[in-house]
Amino acid sequence: MTLILCVVVLALVFEYINGFHDTANSIATVVATKVLTPRQAVVLAAVTNLAGALTGAAVASTIGKGLVDIKYVTSATILCGLFGGVIWNLVTWWKGLPSSSSHALIGGLVGSTVAAADGNWKVVKFLETKVTAVKSVDPATGAEVVRQVTESGGLLPKVVIPMFTSPVLGLLLGFAVMALLYVSLRHWRPRRVNAVFGRLQLLSSAWMGFSHGMNDAQKTMGIIALSLVAATTSGVFDGLPAFLHFLQTPAPAEGKALYVAPWIKVICALTMAAGTYAGGWRIIRTLGHKMVKLHPVHGFAAETTAATIIGAASHWGIPLSTTHVISSAIMGVGAAKSVRAVKWFVVERMVWAWIFTIPVTCAIGYGLVRLLRLVTG
Repeated sequence: MTLILCVVVLALVFEYINGFHDTANSIATVVATKVLTPRQAVVLAAVTNLAGALTGAAVASTIGKGLVDIKYVTSATILCGLFGGVIWNLVTWWKGLPSSSSHALIGGLVGSTVAAADGNWKVVKFLETKVTAVKSVDPATGAEVVRQVTESGGLLPKVVIPMFTSPVLGLLLGFAVMALLYVSLRHWRPRRVNAVFGRLQLLSSAWMGFSHGMNDAQKTMGIIALSLVAATTSGVFDGLPAFLHFLQTPAPAEGKALYVAPWIKVICALTMAAGTYAGGWRIIRTLGHKMVKLHPVHGFAAETTAATIIGAASHWGIPLSTTHVISSAIMGVGAAKSVRAVKWFVVERMVWAWIFTIPVTCAIGYGLVRLLRLVTG
């Protein structure tokens, strides 16, 4: 029971760190364009992150049961995986690098689970396909039609492929949106553009914060639910008093989503909001000032692009890196102005952090489990 409590506490610590680590995702541009003061922007981000975190559970289900075989997951495994993510988040935050908290968490969980399975990589769900029969009515004949729908899941389609495609999509869509705005607004006076898009950026920033909460907060929800499933399955909760029965979480049936209790959603949402309010000024400076000089119209284009991509990913249960998406969207918006407007040496540092996140956290999670076994025998 003590170990379960440690897992939940560390998961919430990760969520808090995620809040201030990724605050920049939703407010860097609105601060850089001076539409809001830093404190006003942080409050807006905290409120919208809270609202988004309480919406849906598709991403939580992917993290909780869609990446590794839960039969090999224990409280100790999850604890080591979380430590891997927390360590990497703190290192990149200290260096001011907007790396992915999502990939840090996933890498740590994968590495620790592989170690728990004695190095057997088959416990990682790289690719899974599920065929389901869907009934519908043919509008022409009125007859019932049964068709088969194939869904893909696992680490490859849910994490690895989006890790590469989402930044490219953010870059291209950000470039396209900004180019379209340049054409549409070419006869507007700069003062009018700044005034109009200063107001519109409040909406795009709020949408970005909501999308961030809907995707990022759910990852910790999935981890907590997974730890409760592991504890319930192993009998840790047997004999609990009646008032603690809410902790019991049975393993999901084949093809069913992981159940995320309302109390888990609320506590994770509030924790992320608190972390968001604490702020992440190092990363805000990198995204909002060091990569490219932004005006309100640029901030609107970048935030709208990123929020659209993240919202779609959340609907499909893809634990996307919000950092990758908003960063690449800012690059695309800056490149639409001029390729030279983007400070590519800053981008290069960020890309290296992105590349190393999953391998490094996977190695940390793996190493911590092996060390724990060595110490405890």
